[in-house]
Amino acid sequence: MDAQQFLEEFGHIANAPGGVGKLRELILSLAFKGELCVPSNEISATLLDDIERQRLEFNGETRKQRLTRQSNTTTNLVGPYEIPKHWSWVSLSTVGHTWGQKKPEDSFVYIDVSSIDNKAGVLRQSPEVISASAAPSRARKVVKKGTLVYSTVRPYLLNIAIIDRDFDLEPIASTAFAIVHPWEGISGRYLYFYLRSPIFVRYVESVQIGMAYPAISDEKFYSGVVPLPPTEEQSRIVAKVDELMALCDKLEAQQQARRKLQNALRQSTLQAVASATSPHELQTTWACLADNFGRLFHEPEDVDDLVAELKNLAVRGLLSEASTTSPDLEAIKIDCAQMRARYIADGLIRRQKLVGMADCEETYPAHWAVTAFDEVAIVIGGVTKGRDLRGKQVMVCPYLSVANVQRGHFKLEGLKSIEIAADELAKYQVHEGDLLITEGGDWDKVGRTALWRGGVTNCLHQNHVFKARVPSKQLLNEWVELVFNSGVGRDYFAGASKQTTNLASINMTQLRSFALPIPPLIEQQRILSVLSELTKHCNEWCRQMERKQAMSTLLAGAVVSSLTGITIEQEEEPMKAPQTELVAPLRLGTTPDIKAQAPLATILARHHGEMSAKDLWQRFGGEIDAFYTQLKTEVAHGWILEPAPAEMREKLADSVSA
Repeated sequence: MDAQQFLEEFGHIANAPGGVGKLRELILSLAFKGELCVPSNEISATLLDDIERQRLEFNGETRKQRLTRQSNTTTNLVGPYEIPKHWSWVSLSTVGHTWGQKKPEDSFVYIDVSSIDNKAGVLRQSPEVISASAAPSRARKVVKKGTLVYSTVRPYLLNIAIIDRDFDLEPIASTAFAIVHPWEGISGRYLYFYLRSPIFVRYVESVQIGMAYPAISDEKFYSGVVPLPPTEEQSRIVAKVDELMALCDKLEAQQQARRKLQNALRQSTLQAVASATSPHELQTTWACLADNFGRLFHEPEDVDDLVAELKNLAVRGLLSEASTTSPDLEAIKIDCAQMRARYIADGLIRRQKLVGMADCEETYPAHWAVTAFDEVAIVIGGVTKGRDLRGKQVMVCPYLSVANVQRGHFKLEGLKSIEIAADELAKYQVHEGDLLITEGGDWDKVGRTALWRGGVTNCLHQNHVFKARVPSKQLLNEWVELVFNSGVGRDYFAGASKQTTNLASINMTQLRSFALPIPPLIEQQRILSVLSELTKHCNEWCRQMERKQAMSTLLAGAVVSSLTGITIEQEEEPMKAPQTELVAPLRLGTTPDIKAQAPLATILARHHGEMSAKDLWQRFGGEIDAFYTQLKTEVAHGWILEPAPAEMREKLADSVSA
């Protein structure tokens, strides 16, 4: 890919998810291949001779350092790619030295991993000062101004920095760092950028050990190779990288500003929709939203705001035509009173005085009813731990905690169990159709509501999760779930909750007194149906955006790879096969040049030159149409042999094939 092609593809890279990061990778990759600057007239061999002289004069190399350096010193050290002829591949043990280790004897400046600002790549302003008696056992490595520190623990975090100042007290670093103090003629900034480059990152990934807490040993670190240009060229490379990184920072800031403006515009438009007071006004504001959809929604999570507003519109009765009848509130209350009487008689709940309805600030259609939740539903508290079970028949049951109850669904992974008396099962067991409402936690957990649809035998609910049962067939559980999870419910629970620091909670009385709007049954059904259909469209928009982002990411990676000649493996995710079948295996033809845009041939080359078309498509990671277009391009160039026959045929439906 030449400069013109890069400029044509620049927008695709920059606007892809993580695109600016890809540009930074591209800059660093090109820098350390010698493609950012005009080459020097000098050769690095002269610099290496001078480094050897400095090392002999330094006379401070430990035996371990010497053995590491000597084991990585060859006259023709081979690197992972081709570099300019006047450069040299050398090991990290060659380009710098350490200052040894010591146990602190006086107060010192302690530099540990938390002292590094890994985004800016610098030391934080005020590293910790520690007395010798309080020194951690890891405080051992001596550093000085100009020393480069590299965290060998969780290296993917890139906790790398240059000690950029002198301190009044001696600075000592943690043994979690590998230390490189560059010899004269070696730019510390050059090494810093190289250690952050995708080239060195991939090397570290290949030699690190551990999964949850990966680390690279000092020996493996110092064995890593560095492409070394002459000193003057190092300086020019660093200057160019600094210049281009500053442009990336500016681009990133512009994208963030654009994103902030876009979010504000989206919120304003959605607010106009949410503020509609009539179907006609809703139609007008909705048309404005639809006309500007592409400008307002760019990320999958943006659509969450739209779904939230749709719920608010639904609860206010603006998603469907108004009914000509009113709900029979008295009949709903009678159904609830009859169930309450049975539960009291069976010992499932205690006799309680009905609570009054909380103040209702919302405006609902005139033909709807509004009443306290307590008059139309039974609310039951959950089981507590530590109950006295002596002398009772005990059974072990799974239970729902606050973490299991989400808005509109349940997370049942890692469901915990509790011991209860067998005669209490009927009181705390959840049944299909029960509403589970969370008592509290952090702000987003208060009043989360989900409708239980079964699937777990003898499942209970704990005391921080309320269970509510709506006995009347004229009031749908799904409607109550919608109201509680809408802005109406969330605002009420947030305002009514007991607030402590970052936590909040509601009590049973506050839940029972919630002012519940009740439309006629037929209107509840219509609203829920319309909302379900609109939500399906929103989910499809999300999927389309996710696919678009995935394609953008793949394209950005492919462009960067074609420019640098360094292949970056894309994560292979399982994909759902379309209702088509690609016929005939695909075989590698002429091996493409490393800079050619031939992702399919590249994949084939890594898999012995042949694989099924379906497997190749799945590893390609794009839409089927994009894959087929790319396939035809690479067949035309001869990189992939013409399949025989090269066709796609529709899969027969299961019923037909059976």
